[in-house]
Amino acid sequence: MTLDLPRTPSFRLDGKRVLVTGASSGIGLGCAMALAEAGAAVTMVARGAERLYAAADAIRATGAEAQAQPLDIADISALRSFIAENGPFDVLVNAAGIARHSPALDTTEEDFDAVAAVNIKAAYFAAQAVARGLIAAGKPGSLIQISSQMGHVGGVDRAVYCATKHAVEGMTKAMAMEWGPHGLRVNTICPTFILTPLTQATFDIPERRAWIESKIKLGRAGQVEDVMGAVLYLASDASALVTGTALKVDGGWTAG
Repeated sequence: MTLDLPRTPSFRLDGKRVLVTGASSGIGLGCAMALAEAGAAVTMVARGAERLYAAADAIRATGAEAQAQPLDIADISALRSFIAENGPFDVLVNAAGIARHSPALDTTEEDFDAVAAVNIKAAYFAAQAVARGLIAAGKPGSLIQISSQMGHVGGVDRAVYCATKHAVEGMTKAMAMEWGPHGLRVNTICPTFILTPLTQATFDIPERRAWIESKIKLGRAGQVEDVMGAVLYLASDASALVTGTALKVDGGWTAG
């Protein structure tokens, strides 16, 4: 008797064009590297030109394909123009995001608008622009938002940040429903506290680090590498039936 065994779908991204925002450091850089390692041609965007060019150079030095374009994604007109002129992109990884933490009673309108402009508005229109390009080209694709565990729970001094990430979770579900018939998958990745240059100051406070690690059931803070496998999975054919969902890379924080 001969069995016709199923085969694991490929995690390779050869021939795919990928756009990664917030790609100059931290999670965004990790995502760019993971997808480039898998064979994708990665376009990296971020506001800071010097660090962005250095990041793209470092990826190319490994033999992978990457190019850099300085861009403020909060400038929606510039964002739309760039994607329309350089797409279609098979994969979007929107890793750009900001946080301005404060007690909810002290939130200023300026801080609210600044966080919402990047975390919600730019995330929304980046997805829309990439989706338009793919639909016009008749191509399938994967759109990935780097959300947060705070898109599923609350956090002290994080009312604005939580609000934006909850919004990303909601719009992702709606977009997945609308764009599924076009072959587009839309998902989020929800990391816990990840040790990056931007979060180093928080981890440098012993009691703050102890509190974080006490909440993470696996007992350690996240590393950028913890997110890289998740983004590769959602970008590749390995997740061909996954859409409208949140992949929590949170060490069990939200399970409790």
